Amino acid sequence: MNFTKDSRTVMTLDAGGTNFVFGAIRGCEEIVEPIHLPSAAHNLELSLANLINGFHAVRSRLKEAPVAISFAFPGPADYPNGIIWNIGNLPAYKGGVAVGPMLEAEFGIPVFINNDGDLYAYGEAIEGYLPWVNAQLEKAGSPKRYRNLVGLTLGTGFGGGIVRNGELFLGDNSAAAEVWLLSQRYHQERNIEESISIRAVRRVYGELTGTPADKLPHPKDIYEIGIGEKEGDQAAALEAFRRMGQALGDALCNVLTVVDGIAVIGGGVAGAKSLFVPAMMEEVHGQFVGATGVQFPRLAQKAFYLEDEAQMADFLQGEVKQIQVPHTNERVTYDSMPRVGIGFSRIGTSKAISIGAYAFALHALDRMAGGRK
Repeated sequence: MNFTKDSRTVMTLDAGGTNFVFGAIRGCEEIVEPIHLPSAAHNLELSLANLINGFHAVRSRLKEAPVAISFAFPGPADYPNGIIWNIGNLPAYKGGVAVGPMLEAEFGIPVFINNDGDLYAYGEAIEGYLPWVNAQLEKAGSPKRYRNLVGLTLGTGFGGGIVRNGELFLGDNSAAAEVWLLSQRYHQERNIEESISIRAVRRVYGELTGTPADKLPHPKDIYEIGIGEKEGDQAAALEAFRRMGQALGDALCNVLTVVDGIAVIGGGVAGAKSLFVPAMMEEVHGQFVGATGVQFPRLAQKAFYLEDEAQMADFLQGEVKQIQVPHTNERVTYDSMPRVGIGFSRIGTSKAISIGAYAFALHALDRMAGGRK
């Protein structure tokens, strides 16, 4: 699937707890200036009115009629049926609101709503990290290609999505890849989001420094303290990110055990990767100890950090061999190294989500039409 040259237009929305940001995409590129309206998180009637008015404002700026509306909306939700019952940052939707059917009735075009973690992963699989990795493998002359990807986002929370053989995997309840609920090795009483999020970094820094909760610096400030660009407790800042990296490595091992493919990381906190990647990869390369005392790797595959030049070179090279076909004179070539790659978004989280929303809508429309000619 290549939607970069597609001429169809899809209206989109970035739905947050404070603002709705409306736009439109054609050929995987934004084509109108974003329109901002309050999300009215506690006032359902105003929130729904702003949803309708925002899309009407976008429609008025388009020269050609859009073929669909597609966007990410915070869950929980019945995404396939367009029903939102968010009780987190948009409490007005508590109890269930048929947002998708409402917008379809208003605009007369299909509406597709998904989780932002799912659309992030889909965007990275369609036009982001996955095709980039495969292009590097092709350039290196490797026969290896990847078709599966897990996308993870680090920010206010810990989100994710899974793409399997080019298709977004949602699960039977639209609840696949709810990675924030993974267990963790080091705080077994807590879900892993409590160790991989903005609040986690701030909490650890506060615990180590005795800083009151209302005076805790933001992660960007803690990062700058950690790299020595801002005054503060550098050791505490480094430890806060080290612990997050350790938990992220734990999560990666659990996810890559199930999803045998490429892992790509995005989100605002990913900008501090220099402080948490060492602990992350140490955990990924860690060992289990069996009941008899025998140690063995946490992953069945070799894991490479693709932002490191040397590791990327080894990943691309693999272990290509030729072996004899028994009872014939023929030989076959294969790559004998099972391996996965871990890296960070090259197109940015917001763009990946937008591309994911666009591609999801067009792919769904093509399926409905029986495939484009």
